[in-house]
Amino acid sequence: MLGVVIPAHNEEQTIVATLTSVMSACAHPGLKGEEVCVVVVLDSCTDSTKALVQKFDVHIIEANERNVGKVRSYGADHAVKSGARWLAFTDADTTVAHDWLVQQLGLNADAVCGTVGVADWSVLGHLEQFMSAHWDQTYTDRDGHRHIHGANLGVKTSAYLFVGGMPPLTCSEDVAFVEALERLGFKIVWSAATRVFTSPRLQARAVGGFGDTLAAVASRLMPAQAVNL
Repeated sequence: MLGVVIPAHNEEQTIVATLTSVMSACAHPGLKGEEVCVVVVLDSCTDSTKALVQKFDVHIIEANERNVGKVRSYGADHAVKSGARWLAFTDADTTVAHDWLVQQLGLNADAVCGTVGVADWSVLGHLEQFMSAHWDQTYTDRDGHRHIHGANLGVKTSAYLFVGGMPPLTCSEDVAFVEALERLGFKIVWSAATRVFTSPRLQARAVGGFGDTLAAVASRLMPAQAVNL
């Protein structure tokens, strides 16, 4: 069995696309019918996210943490107890490629750190052209990159458990986790073959997360325009 873990906080606008893509990845013929336990951890949701998630054949956990590290660990623990040999992490504003899981497993690593693409820069309005160009110039989207994204991360269950699981941090839990794997000598592959596409929104769900990173770039390089968002 494989496990897919998705934390979600008020993601009614994106969760359907996320789960549709994940279920497609779970049905890829390259998995040869291996069961996949998809776990959505609803963290302090006050919108219709839960109702939308209930339309899919997934496991649902509810939490009130506002802590992405904790909720990722809740989902991972559930998948491990269900028998998952491999854990794949993504986010509720992200869509994964059809071969996402197949590519992770095919790299024969203890952990796989993938890259992210941005689904639609146009949501940034007048910042679209600037932010898109900046991304293309500064982001390394090729094998051997050194990016760490909770939206595109896979790990053997044995390695996950050996390092003590996902740290209970409100941000950068993915970075701390991968650094722990590195310190202990696990084989990590930095791959651009495991494809996901995420939202470029500047209103982050997790403080210090991807959205905050983009907002910081916008404010630093185009402060007058960014402040009007």
